[in-house]
Amino acid sequence: MKTIVLFFLSIPFLLFSNEQKQPSKIKEVTVYLSGAQITRTAECHLNEGANELIFTGLSPKIDESSIQISGLNAVSILSIAYNINYLEKSESNPKVKEWEDDVKELEQRISLLKNTILGLEEEEKVITANRLVNSDSQTLDLERLKQVSQYYRERITAIKNEIFQSNLSINETNLEINALQEQLAEANGAPEKEQGEIAIKFNAPIATDLNLTLTYFVEDAGWVPNYDIKSTGLNAPLSLAYKANVYQKTGQDWNNVKMVLSTESPNFNIAKPHLDAKYLNFVSSYQRRYSPVAKKKGYFFNPNVKKVVGTITDKSGEPLPGVNVLVKGTSQGTTTDFDGNYSLDIPYGQELTFSFIGMVPQEMPIYSSIINVDMEEDVMQLQEVVVTGYGRDISRALQGKAAGVSIRGFSGTSASSRVQYQPPAPLYIVDGVPLADFSEGDLDENEIQDIEILKGTNASAMYGNRGNDGVVLITTKKSHIKEGATKTAFEIKKAYSVKSDGDITAIEINTFKMPATYEYFAAPVINENVFLTASFKDWERHQLLPGEANIYFEGTYAGKTVLDPYTTKKEMVLSLGIDNNITVSRQQDRNFKSKSFTGSNRILDRTYNLEVKNNKNVAINLKLMDRIPMSQDKEIKVDDVIINNANYDNQKGLLTWNLDLAPQESKKEDFSFQVKYPRGRYISL
Repeated sequence: MKTIVLFFLSIPFLLFSNEQKQPSKIKEVTVYLSGAQITRTAECHLNEGANELIFTGLSPKIDESSIQISGLNAVSILSIAYNINYLEKSESNPKVKEWEDDVKELEQRISLLKNTILGLEEEEKVITANRLVNSDSQTLDLERLKQVSQYYRERITAIKNEIFQSNLSINETNLEINALQEQLAEANGAPEKEQGEIAIKFNAPIATDLNLTLTYFVEDAGWVPNYDIKSTGLNAPLSLAYKANVYQKTGQDWNNVKMVLSTESPNFNIAKPHLDAKYLNFVSSYQRRYSPVAKKKGYFFNPNVKKVVGTITDKSGEPLPGVNVLVKGTSQGTTTDFDGNYSLDIPYGQELTFSFIGMVPQEMPIYSSIINVDMEEDVMQLQEVVVTGYGRDISRALQGKAAGVSIRGFSGTSASSRVQYQPPAPLYIVDGVPLADFSEGDLDENEIQDIEILKGTNASAMYGNRGNDGVVLITTKKSHIKEGATKTAFEIKKAYSVKSDGDITAIEINTFKMPATYEYFAAPVINENVFLTASFKDWERHQLLPGEANIYFEGTYAGKTVLDPYTTKKEMVLSLGIDNNITVSRQQDRNFKSKSFTGSNRILDRTYNLEVKNNKNVAINLKLMDRIPMSQDKEIKVDDVIINNANYDNQKGLLTWNLDLAPQESKKEDFSFQVKYPRGRYISL
């Protein structure tokens, strides 16, 4: 009977006695705008019957519901459990053990040096004591005295020198120890050291070997779009480098893994909305008279932003002073100045809130160090507040451009042309590397992202005699684009390593050449500076996302802006900076009789004079804009509009002049209008 009882008690242990810790390695990481999917592979052996594998050394930030496993063949899964092991700490840096061993070795070296110093000091004491004894007990002749004195002097000097050198070595060793300890302190400062573990229980019909693939989703990771936009001159295309700043603090380093960057972010609530009938009824005057609409989530938190600057305007572009800007969930905030500008340090927090009387409050993820916001009027508040004034309303790249290069056509839709090189051959530079023996077939045309031709003095100035026959600059694709039904993924060709320390790892997605149109722009009604702009089309095919852009013009860093495809329609316009060699002014005509009264109405006449001067030594084209106010109240009438040479958009009240200015030329333009409104009321012009 006792034997039977023991047998039944041992059944649970027999069922899962094949428990083993299973190592695995990261094969691929798909990084989303927020979060990442880790794909691990493992080779394992299962015995017939029940087996339990514990995958160790995983991130402690795994979403348990996202765990998937494949490659099972005929094996079935009995259970999956995710746990965090707080006892076995994972090394955030593989060199920690090496550094700790180095510190121990250096400390042992110091101990040996100190022992040497103690021995030398004892020897010095013995010599000194022996010298006193000899001088008291013996009478030495002069020659003997010289010999003894010389010995004492030489030995004492040697002892002192050895002690001095030993102390120098101790000081140098202490400096090495301090440096290693600082390195260890930084490495050990990582907040996450515990390991995640996934325990999976299998049932195998027969003993088998499996190649398992384990995938799961982790938080505290993501990528932020970043752009470098360069232009070499007013007639040159834009070079747009599309980059990703990848970060992660998952508790596990990603070492030399394949990277895929996805333009989506997993959403834990993807249920479609339900639309039903709406019935009208009377409501309180304080109850909001419209229903909020869920906005498209196109902006994602950028953990590397430590300071945000921006400008807050209304829909007409008018700056809004006094807007409250606050880091959501904190007391950290500021207000906009007279020009609608703000600057705010971000010690912590992920979202900003913007609030202003008469405007709909907004919340925005801290996605960039530059965040400009257009605020919308609040319908409810406008019911309660009197608002016056105007409303706020490749073969072609090579053919004929470089000596010794010709195009040979082939049939078919892909790879329809091939580059043929004939002597004298130009210098070919692929991704910045000169290739002396570059020949046909070395590079698949489908791998070419961009080709640029340099000839004449431009080529020789940059590449010397090697560029006498021309230079062909070839940029290859850094990623392959994979289109999905709801997302786009960039499969990066090069393997990358990303440390689990939150630091940025920059990954180049691709570089594009964008034909651009350059013009100068001025709107002195809101800004008295003249801006050089570049506009380009067909940006949609490059799957761009909102992000910061570093602007370089003619080899010089011009500044930083935000590239936001979500607010762009047909054409994307970038500012390349302010040109102080072009001046613009806007003055109101001094007409002291501009105010008059007719019955119960007040009449205002307004005339504005605009003057532009080109102080440059080259001719320019400048787009000059202004506006005529539009009425949103039937008691406010805008009449007698005189636009002269301007193009007028009567739906928005915008005036546009396209001016060609020769070097040192000035031009003047003017416009006028009349406003009528009830006496005793006020408007703002």
